[in-house]
Amino acid sequence: MRFKTALVPFIFLLSFSIVFRTAPASGEPAGVLTLKESISVALNNNLSLKAAREKMAQSAFVKKQARAEFFPKLSTSYGYTRLSEQATFRSTLMPGMGIAVSSQDNYQWKGTLTQPLFTGFALLSSYRLAELGVDRSRMDLELKELDLALKVKEAYFNVLIADRGVEVARKEVEFLESSMNVASNFYKVGMIPVNDLLKVEVELANARQNLVKALNRAHLARSAFNTLLSRPIDAPVNLKDMLAYKPERGDYGKYLSRALQERPEVRLLEISILQADQEIRLARSKDYPEIAFTYDYIKEGDRADVSGSAFHDAGRWEATVGLTWTFWEWGKTHYSVKEKESLKKELIQIKAALEDSIKLELKEALLNLETAEKNIPTTRKAVEQGEENLRVNEERYKAQVTTITEVLDAQALLTRARVNYYRALYDHNLARAKLERALGTY
Repeated sequence: MRFKTALVPFIFLLSFSIVFRTAPASGEPAGVLTLKESISVALNNNLSLKAAREKMAQSAFVKKQARAEFFPKLSTSYGYTRLSEQATFRSTLMPGMGIAVSSQDNYQWKGTLTQPLFTGFALLSSYRLAELGVDRSRMDLELKELDLALKVKEAYFNVLIADRGVEVARKEVEFLESSMNVASNFYKVGMIPVNDLLKVEVELANARQNLVKALNRAHLARSAFNTLLSRPIDAPVNLKDMLAYKPERGDYGKYLSRALQERPEVRLLEISILQADQEIRLARSKDYPEIAFTYDYIKEGDRADVSGSAFHDAGRWEATVGLTWTFWEWGKTHYSVKEKESLKKELIQIKAALEDSIKLELKEALLNLETAEKNIPTTRKAVEQGEENLRVNEERYKAQVTTITEVLDAQALLTRARVNYYRALYDHNLARAKLERALGTY
């Protein structure tokens, strides 16, 4: 008996110390963050989003590279050739005599301009693929933003529900402390047996332990929230309470039409199908010849300054229109086209499966929202009934017409009712957040 009585204040001191440690280290009240502000901070600071924005920049550079392929290319070369002996021309009319036609030392500088004229639409397809790559990276970023926004909402609501849990646990501790004072006074005057007092002490000790756990859950919820926002893990978190009931009504058909139009996952697959079309066109370009214009300006000589010689012109130019056509590769181009066509069919099937998945996801979100809306009035009424039940049993106990067990049971019922009510509010807000995600918005 003495050991249990001494344990109670120790547990109370432990819970008080944890409450003190969870306060902001600076001692200054933190600014209140709204849900909208929290999402904005996460979108600006989250490292995964910053990486996705770099992907967008990379795709823009790829597009510029593809555009450059349409324009003329300039190149230059410089070379030196040493012959074992001068090349000579010998005539059968004059045996034993030869005429030198080159020098042993030969230098050449060449400047070349190359302009593609026709590539079987390969350049157009490559550029269109690069354009679609920019669109795809933008959709990837939008998808990551939607997922991050939902995670922030979940973390935000987790902090709020954890704080509600702390509130419920504190109310239970305060009530049981009051009940223990009453029971202690009754025991001192011999109105109740010792086991009634022990029941209250045990319940109070359990309640204080539950308060410690609730405080730890609140602290962990704040750490998870800070991590999503790329803030210091122990930064103070003060959030605007929005665990409220706001009825949500909507037509499933309109919601579905909106989701199929706005979901980035759908648009990503649509872009992938367009890319498959361009890949088919690119593969078919091998069936056509390639035509290019080349202009060369050449300077030659027997010295390094390529200033001409008896055997070399100081400068000359050449203009060429050339055609290259690989017309037989044992069906390689044909099978490449078939591969890309098969890829397009695969993407079309994946898109159809995704649309079915969105239909189910949207239906589930609406049903969860409806369930949460129906549970809120029921759980709120249960809290009112639990408070009245506890009040009646407390008065009856003070009048000694019931036992302490009835009072403790009534308190346990009230605690459970409060937890259920706050959980229903949390489920409602989370269901609404998931509905917004299913619609492709936040």
